[in-house]
Amino acid sequence: FSSVTSVLNMSVFKDQFVLEDLIEELKKKITALSFGPLQCNGHISVQGSFPAIKLLRDFLLLKAKCLAEDKNEESKFHQSPKKRQQQHRLTTETSSFLRDAEGEKKVVVLDTDIYQYMKHFFLKKFLANTDVAVSSSTDGDITMLYLQKVRSRPDAGQVIRVKEKIESKSVELHNTLRKERIRLERCTRDKKKYKLVCENIKSRYPKVLLIPYGTHIDVIGDSSAVFEFIKEV
Repeated sequence: FSSVTSVLNMSVFKDQFVLEDLIEELKKKITALSFGPLQCNGHISVQGSFPAIKLLRDFLLLKAKCLAEDKNEESKFHQSPKKRQQQHRLTTETSSFLRDAEGEKKVVVLDTDIYQYMKHFFLKKFLANTDVAVSSSTDGDITMLYLQKVRSRPDAGQVIRVKEKIESKSVELHNTLRKERIRLERCTRDKKKYKLVCENIKSRYPKVLLIPYGTHIDVIGDSSAVFEFIKEV
């Protein structure tokens, strides 16, 4: 599609921002988009290319995460230095996300299960022979990857290429992955036995990822492989 139209609900930001000012900021940062009038309920129509719409989505997700992490001014005095530093880092990432025109720093927003699977099977391959470093921040179902070039070399497009590989693989995994959960709450005596059985069976399912927790084991992989794995367990 050459053009995509989306309706945004900006009312979630109304307590922290003047919506008109926020929209003006978005217009300046993402000039490829066309914004309709802001409705009284906070909805606004946005039109543009799919990559531009996706860029807008990622930027707003970062804004929303920073707001979720933020405290009011009074509580900030009671936060630990580590917490204040984390808030400052998230705010800095949000403000620099779209300013970096040279591609030296990018942010990718992923589903956490997809990130876990990609990290285990693909991420090292994507980063091989590059000067790109990756750090992550997970908040429930959402994980943000921060991609940054760590050395100054002539190839300035490395970060963008790694970002594109991650996004492409994310779409592919979204369509193929399945997650099942083996609950251990009722197996107080047999938790270790269950985990041992899962590890033994896993050797026959090399593309299945096991993530053990205290109360359950998440099984992530191709739909058919996960089905057969759970059946065998």
